[in-house]
Amino acid sequence: MVPEDIKQILENVKNGTSTVEKAFSQLHDLPFEDVGFAKIDHHRQLRTGYPEVVYCPGKTIDQIVRIIEVIQKKGNNILATRASNEIYSCVSEKFSTAVYHEAARTIVIKQKELPSPETYICIVTAGTADIPVAEEACVTAEIFGNRVERVYDVGIAGIHRLFHHLDIIGNAKVIVAVAGMEGALPGVLGGLVDKPIIAVPTSIGYGANFHGLSSLLTMLNTCASGVSVVNIDNGFGAGYLASMINRI
Repeated sequence: MVPEDIKQILENVKNGTSTVEKAFSQLHDLPFEDVGFAKIDHHRQLRTGYPEVVYCPGKTIDQIVRIIEVIQKKGNNILATRASNEIYSCVSEKFSTAVYHEAARTIVIKQKELPSPETYICIVTAGTADIPVAEEACVTAEIFGNRVERVYDVGIAGIHRLFHHLDIIGNAKVIVAVAGMEGALPGVLGGLVDKPIIAVPTSIGYGANFHGLSSLLTMLNTCASGVSVVNIDNGFGAGYLASMINRI
């Protein structure tokens, strides 16, 4: 099967709206584009259905801006994760449509609308302190064209709060459960609903939480079925996986 991007490039040559030279240039950069310090994977959208995402830590601001500039030319929506206000300030100077989600620490540049499934993703947190990780999952899922319902601060310390929202949680196609401390929320949900649950341990908690290790181990050892686990504080990974499940 010929990917749609390639079909369009060839069709443009056929109908005279593009030249052979321009088409060659476009096809040359399609697998990846080497900018010296990074090789931008333009082919990822064709292989996986989602474009490359920019992970900001470890990169200079100039590198981040350059990577976004190269991806932006392909017309895809852009997501940059773990971005600071300083990074956003520099990005927004060059890209006026950039939006900063402060809680999620993400930068979004929306260039096209994606078809949204009729089903939705529900993202649930145990506590208010877990919201930044949950919001990273929300923004990730939303930029990939999903409807997201948020249910926050319904952890087991006051479990009656969770029962009050079981309808909206149970009717989702997939659930992302975000929790720190002992990380019990995903296991509780696993015994209450018949939907796949993506558990996200967070680094929220006191000393014996070991920066999220205790909640990670609780989630990995849950006796509830249907629960999978991503890495500590990995809201992006959870949102990405939830999007894939929601589109099945």
